[in-house]
Amino acid sequence: MAAAASPAACARPSASGPRAAGARLAVRTAALPADGRGDGAASYKELGLYSLKKRIEDAVVRVETTASSALELEEARRIEQEEVLRKRNLWDNPAKSHETLSALADAIKVVDHLKDLRFQAEEAKLISQLSEMNVINGELFKQAYKSSVDASDYLDRYQMYKLLKGPYDKEGACIIVTAVSDGVASGLWAAKVFGMYTSWARKQGSKVGLIEKVSSTSGHVRSAAMEIESEYMFGVLSGETGMHRMTYSSLECSDSYQALSARVDVIPLFLDRPVNLHLDDNDIEISPTPSEYKKRGIRHCAAVRVLHIPSGVTAESSGERSYFANKLKATSRLKAKLLLIARELRVSDMKMVSKEAIEDHRNCETRRYAFGPQKLVHDLNTGIQLSDLNLVLEGDIEPFIRGRIISRQ
Repeated sequence: MAAAASPAACARPSASGPRAAGARLAVRTAALPADGRGDGAASYKELGLYSLKKRIEDAVVRVETTASSALELEEARRIEQEEVLRKRNLWDNPAKSHETLSALADAIKVVDHLKDLRFQAEEAKLISQLSEMNVINGELFKQAYKSSVDASDYLDRYQMYKLLKGPYDKEGACIIVTAVSDGVASGLWAAKVFGMYTSWARKQGSKVGLIEKVSSTSGHVRSAAMEIESEYMFGVLSGETGMHRMTYSSLECSDSYQALSARVDVIPLFLDRPVNLHLDDNDIEISPTPSEYKKRGIRHCAAVRVLHIPSGVTAESSGERSYFANKLKATSRLKAKLLLIARELRVSDMKMVSKEAIEDHRNCETRRYAFGPQKLVHDLNTGIQLSDLNLVLEGDIEPFIRGRIISRQ
């Protein structure tokens, strides 16, 4: 998945249609040398573009088949949403109307982008055919290859997002990585896991918002949080929640192994609406309190931590500029955590859930990272094992993400 934006979000306005595609191609070929040949043959052979041509052909075939069926489905979805709006008074239920309007806007964007994909495929196919006649230069051919790759990437995202049907899957995501113990090694491991997600987000081109880190008494990372504001990020990353356990050989004895764990929490980041959960003030404990904060002074503003007393669930924020903004952010994160726990444990009242049940749920192991002679990453949710540990820690976690989403179906 080359980018993490949703199909609707990555749709872009563009000239479309066979005439537009032909016009663009005419403009590009007009820039070729006067003899009409260009450097197509030389570049084609020197750069090994024969393999690229095969990839272009494969991508074109995929777009012609998959995009056409997807376009038919999305057109039907768009028509359905328009019919719903025609029959509804928008003022009767503003919240429901907003949801329908949002769905219609998404459908229109996806339809437009799928149409554009088909025209891109036509253009790439034509360029590929003309390259055999040596009337297309190498740069134009490589551009056609890039367009075909982008089209395939979009279809990958489109197909994956269609599998995400949970109530919060379309939301953004807040990733929180916490060191389980106070030691230096634990803090370093938590920082490494957090770096894995920041690298992944950067490679996807995701819209990353707030990033914050809270240090332990030793000066190393105790917890770190990152907000990814792109749509569908919660659905994509929710399977990362749980314990990420690293094992490594002891310096004193190479035959013995030590283990460190970092807990990963992925909670929905509601992009266009507040978290719909009421909490009694008596069930909430905030530290530091407003009076304690005033005594410390603005220069000593620390993270604001919010505790839900009945369940023992906590959330904190330190990235905002004021105490009250951090308090609101921490409370919002706490509500998102409680929403997920209530849904996953199938309870209607968090006061009825024991703290032990919540801890057992949050401490489930998600992935194992083995350092040493045999470097291996084992994802317990999917059973997938990868031997390139360094590549995974550099953000290559797509196999786990895709495997987890498919296994949910």
